[in-house]
Amino acid sequence: MKEKVLAFLTAREGTFVSGAAVSRALGVTRAAVWKAIKALEADGYQIEAVPKKGYRLLDGPDRLSEAHILPLLKNDHAGSLICLETVDSTNNYAKTLSQNGRGGTCYIVADEQTGGRGRRGRSFFSPAGRGVYLTGLYHPDILPSLVSNFTAYVAAAVCRAIENTTDLKPAVKWPNDILLGGKKVCGILTEM
Repeated sequence: MKEKVLAFLTAREGTFVSGAAVSRALGVTRAAVWKAIKALEADGYQIEAVPKKGYRLLDGPDRLSEAHILPLLKNDHAGSLICLETVDSTNNYAKTLSQNGRGGTCYIVADEQTGGRGRRGRSFFSPAGRGVYLTGLYHPDILPSLVSNFTAYVAAAVCRAIENTTDLKPAVKWPNDILLGGKKVCGILTEM
């Protein structure tokens, strides 16, 4: 419930939202909303509560969550985003999902990987609080021989995203690294 309340407040960041409006929108009691607010505050979120105005999200911890990510996406990805604090490898997690019958597109995001991997089985250092570790799980209807192009498509998309959200100009070190100022900021691993 607290993730739903957080998502609701995040989408309306900077404005007050009444407890009644939150409870109506989420189909829960005002008491459930209040409990979720208290749980969020215990997690480090700053939420202003003013009688007759409601709740307003002021600030929160720098933590990956669906509530923070989903409102920033252009498409409806609800249900396709999985946020984890720690995982051995987002790629391994995606493989397990796929082997267990998960169909459709899915994104696994983690704050830390304890067994991150790079090309050719190399270890990929991915400590908590130092990066965003992401795997996209796709089931494209294409010939396996065309999958090798995915790395180039992802590299172009990552560069475009960096350029669209900052004034930085990334470079691609082929086949799978994104560089800023000569330093690696992203590695791309495509597996099938």
